[in-house]
Amino acid sequence: MRAIIIGSGFGGLSLGIRLQSLGFDTTIVEKLDGPGGRAYVRKVDGFTFDMGPTVITVPHFIEELFSLERGKPALSEPDFPEHVRNAERITSGISGGPNTSRYVTIIPINPFYRIYFDDGTFFDYDGDPVHTREQIRAIEPTDLEGYERFHRDAKAIFERGFLELGYTHFGSLWQMLAIMPDLLKLDAVRTLFSFTSRYFRSDKLRQVFSFEPLLIGGNPLAVPAIYAMIHFVEKTWGIHFAMGGTGALVQAFVRKFQELGGTIRYNSEVARILVTDPKGGEPSRFGRKIARGVQLTNGETLTADVVISNGDYATTYMKLIDPRYRLFNTDARVRRTKQSMSLLVIYFGFRADGLKLDLRHHNIILGPRYEGLLKDIFDRKVLAEDFSQYLHLPTLTDPSLAPPGHHAAYTLVPVPNRDGDGAKIDWSKAGPELTDRVLRFLDERGHIPGLCDRIVHKSFITPEYFERTLNSYVGNAFGPEPRLTQTAYFRPHNRSEDIERLYLVGASAQPGGGTPSVMMSAKMTVRLIAQDFGLAA
Repeated sequence: MRAIIIGSGFGGLSLGIRLQSLGFDTTIVEKLDGPGGRAYVRKVDGFTFDMGPTVITVPHFIEELFSLERGKPALSEPDFPEHVRNAERITSGISGGPNTSRYVTIIPINPFYRIYFDDGTFFDYDGDPVHTREQIRAIEPTDLEGYERFHRDAKAIFERGFLELGYTHFGSLWQMLAIMPDLLKLDAVRTLFSFTSRYFRSDKLRQVFSFEPLLIGGNPLAVPAIYAMIHFVEKTWGIHFAMGGTGALVQAFVRKFQELGGTIRYNSEVARILVTDPKGGEPSRFGRKIARGVQLTNGETLTADVVISNGDYATTYMKLIDPRYRLFNTDARVRRTKQSMSLLVIYFGFRADGLKLDLRHHNIILGPRYEGLLKDIFDRKVLAEDFSQYLHLPTLTDPSLAPPGHHAAYTLVPVPNRDGDGAKIDWSKAGPELTDRVLRFLDERGHIPGLCDRIVHKSFITPEYFERTLNSYVGNAFGPEPRLTQTAYFRPHNRSEDIERLYLVGASAQPGGGTPSVMMSAKMTVRLIAQDFGLAA
């Protein structure tokens, strides 16, 4: 049996490995000239820049993929084996499992993040229970008791929402309704920021324990409190880094996929998904419709028994499938889906001679406003004068990513997507202006003293890159926004409702964005395919 996957992001590669282990002959078609999708790698002037994801967690998901063999899908094995369920230390002894280590070196990063507040103080988010409590006491002693309650309640959400339900594909409303009493009991349906505010008086601590959904495209003011589980996902398994950058992990997945017999084709953009009736003819509007393959933009046709899109949900349905074939995922329905915010990402290399940095590998630099800025980005869709950013400085861990005596860095600034008023932003002007403001800020605030004089390389991407190069609807950076009305059953389904043998995988599908989630998405999708094809798990 043949399978075609559209897109070579983490979801597509993870699914490709799983389909090969299931016995399919899989071809991944990729628009770009290399793998990764959002995790594409840019190499320029001796610098190596990961263009997208840089935070790796739940390393046993990676070990599981590298352990697969042809004809041995292992889909019935425990999703969370006992030796990882009870991990107490951040390394957990599984940062680079034996099979992972054959392909890539993964190491733990500590602290997970250094979170800078606008007044220059910071909080090292490191998962150490003693140090965490010491820092809370220094910021607001009365919040220690609140942290204990938050810790208890977030752990309960993690155990139910991640360990027990993480791999559940919600294909029916009844499945969703069945778990609602549990979610209500856990208070997991209120917004995360509201949930966090119940435990902490300090604005700083409310931000520390609610910012993480921004790294998967979520607005802390809108995502449900079930995302408090992220705190425990990180605390349980830590934050990790692939030596050579995230791109090294992407290349390792490509190698594993090809070793299992898979094929990957670059510079192969899909123009449309081919749909027929069961006999191979033109399907009627209300008759059965089956995905039979894809047609590339160069006119070439590739046929298959199953088609899976690792691309953007809205683009997949509205651009690749004729409206006649879509009774459920109509244009109107897809357009009503709220998309995640977009990003300005600045890639820069600078001289390190004589420079002493007080930064860490992962840095969250918060601006003077939190709630107001979030509303500007997600609701009002205006480009504010202030900004917050995630500054990634991987050469503190792996100097090989830059020429000797230099650092490679990127800083990510959440901005509105190109929906509504966001479409009014002229990024040909706003991009260079905001880039210069952000770099001056890092220099003048002392995060990287003298940066403007030290820079030897500077480039950036804007929402237009996500829209035009990555084919993301309205330039979204993470797929549909993870809010309550777009979570679980209400998120796009991994099995198409309109067309048989068409599936979704990755950030746009269930369970959502982030590297762990898209790897979970691949396992959820391959289970659906195995079920539909009557294959043993």
